[in-house]
Amino acid sequence: MRDKRSMLVHVGVIAAALCGAALASAAVRADGALPNNDGADGVLRVCADPNNMPLSNNKGEGYENRIAAQMASDFGYKLEYTYFPQRMGFVRHTLREKDEGSGRYRCDLIIGVPKGYDMTSTTQPYLRSTYAMVLPNRPEFASIKTPDDLLKLPPEQLHKLRLGIFSQTPAVDWLLSHNLIDQAVSYQVQSGDPAVYPGQMIEHDLRAGNVDVVFLWGPIAGYFAKRAGDSVRLVPFPPQPGIRFDYTISMGVRYGEKEWKDKVDQWIGANHDKIDSILATYQVPMLKPVEAPAAKPGDASQ
Repeated sequence: MRDKRSMLVHVGVIAAALCGAALASAAVRADGALPNNDGADGVLRVCADPNNMPLSNNKGEGYENRIAAQMASDFGYKLEYTYFPQRMGFVRHTLREKDEGSGRYRCDLIIGVPKGYDMTSTTQPYLRSTYAMVLPNRPEFASIKTPDDLLKLPPEQLHKLRLGIFSQTPAVDWLLSHNLIDQAVSYQVQSGDPAVYPGQMIEHDLRAGNVDVVFLWGPIAGYFAKRAGDSVRLVPFPPQPGIRFDYTISMGVRYGEKEWKDKVDQWIGANHDKIDSILATYQVPMLKPVEAPAAKPGDASQ
C-alpha cells in the first residue's frame, strides 16, 4: 500500500488528483469496452493539470506538454487540452467525462500515470526516476553526496535540521527508520488549493529558511533545484532494498480502447530518444528502465 501511495504522490503529486481509485476502478471495469474516440478528426486530446510544473501547465511549458506536442506532430494531429487540477476527481472529470454537446469524451490521454495504475489502462513506461533531497549549497552540507551522508552529520547538527516532506511518501518511512520523524515539517499532498504546487517547498520555504532539507519526487526536485541556481543542490536516492524510492511512469488511456493504446505504445517505443531529450532539459533524474512491479489493484489513494 505504501508503495502505491508513493507512486502517485511522485507524479507531481498526482496522487491527490486520483484518490478513491478502489471504487472508481471497479466502476471503470464494469462499463466494459468503450468507444475509441481517437483519429476520426485528427485531434490529440490530452488531460492535464493547468498548474503542475514541471509536468504541465496551461501555457504548455511542462515536459508532459512537450511530449504531447511531439506526439501530436508525429501523428499529424492537432493538439487540444482538457485541464483539471490533479486532485480528487481528475480522471472522472477528464478521461472519463463526456462533453454534453457532442457526447465525445473530453480527452483521450493522460501523459503521466504510474505503471499499473488501475484507474486507467497503462502503456509501456517512458520514464523511470527516483525521489531526491534538495538542500542549500552551504559549507556545512558540503560532505553530503548521497542521502545516507546526511545521517553522518554531527548529531548536534543533524538533530537541529527541519526536514520538509510530503505525507505518505517514501521520505516518511526513511525518516522513521532513522529516528528523524520528529524533525519533519509535513506538507499535505492534497491542499485543496489548485494554485499550490509542490515546487513551492524549494522556491519558497527552503529559500526562506523555513526548512533545511526537502524531500521530493525527482522530476519536481530537479526542475526547481535548477531554477534556484547555485543556491541549492540535488541529491537523488539510489535504488535500494527496503524502502522504495524509484518508480516508472507510463501514459494512461481508457480501458477497452486497445487500438488507441497500441498506437500510443508504438509511438513511445519508437521515440524514447525524443522523450529522454525532452526530460533532460527539465533536469529530470533518469534511471535505466527496468520491469517494475505493477501497482496493486484497488490501492490508488496516497
